[in-house]
Amino acid sequence: MSDDRGTLPGITVTVLPERVGSPVDHCVTSFDHVRLPRTALIQGEHGQLRPDGSLTSSVDSARKRFLHAIGRVTVGKLCMSASTLGGCRAALAIAVRYAHTRTISGPVAGRRVPLAAHRSHHARLLERVATAYAMTFLHREVTDHWITHTPTDRPAAERLVALAKGWITWQAREIVTESRERCGARALFPVNGLAEYPANADGAITAEGDNLAIWCKAAADMIFGHTLAPEPLPATGRESLTDPAFLRRGITAAERHWHAGARSDLRSGEADDALGRWNNASASALNLEAYIIGQAADAFATAITRTTAAGTRAALTDLYVLFLLDQVDSRSGLLLAEGALTRDHVRALPRTRHLLITRLAPHLPALTDAFSVPQEHLSSLPMLTAP
Repeated sequence: MSDDRGTLPGITVTVLPERVGSPVDHCVTSFDHVRLPRTALIQGEHGQLRPDGSLTSSVDSARKRFLHAIGRVTVGKLCMSASTLGGCRAALAIAVRYAHTRTISGPVAGRRVPLAAHRSHHARLLERVATAYAMTFLHREVTDHWITHTPTDRPAAERLVALAKGWITWQAREIVTESRERCGARALFPVNGLAEYPANADGAITAEGDNLAIWCKAAADMIFGHTLAPEPLPATGRESLTDPAFLRRGITAAERHWHAGARSDLRSGEADDALGRWNNASASALNLEAYIIGQAADAFATAITRTTAAGTRAALTDLYVLFLLDQVDSRSGLLLAEGALTRDHVRALPRTRHLLITRLAPHLPALTDAFSVPQEHLSSLPMLTAP
């Protein structure tokens, strides 16, 4: 592309402006009336150019050929998910340690208490920790599935990776923002390890396929390319809100509702207006987020079955239930309308969450210690070491 004097004629390299977050040395390379050899173009099983300029391909659709050509970014999606997952785990480890080392005036004159003593502080961190565990287990399951998928299973595997990437990176941004806020103004200084995490999450949300775009494609594929979830049994009111199986059925009910709605909405559009039909169905289809949340819940449950230490298993089960409760609570109106919850269940949700958080609060440091953030990093942050 260049010789000792710089770029060749017709080629322009423009350095991109500085952006927030971790710096990346990106540039834009433009070609103006530059003739490229046939071998410089992206080719493969999906399409090849003959010397005479004609195209041969075993894929009959230009759109399918394009999707095949960019299919390699699937691994990149897994990498983006992993990077933000690591970032949010580190952010939580910092925020939890800060909550236990930073003291403030207590209700009794002359007595100071750690930030973590306040329910308003540790409850928000615990809820994010529960989500981070679900994200971790989901990412491991999705990665294993991608590594072992067969050629016939590839479309479903790619869709799963895309859905996981969107959910994990969006959740990571929320977690790192919450973690930063719980550490106050000191966390705005990069030296304390948290300031750049939100911008890094924003980068991952856009990289290897913008989240909304890849979710739109996955959701469109799922409308008729994915089996409708079974209809759960209606709630009787005798079920316990700490029963993981009951809460998991609530997520299934939400998935089924939006899946059926997307199918109905798509059918109700004009037959000759593909964009109009998708616009009609897109809101319901994107709410199929419930599907990937259900996959995260199942990965969490599987991880618990592999835990042998009784105390660890009990704490993880409580954390799993807290994750499920958060998901059910945020959909309680829909689930009440669908019969998956009763009015008494909805009324009991806040109290049940309160009891779970009370039981989990003493385990918060151990839960984030398990993220294995290097002690060398934590001990290098001034706000965790300075008085």
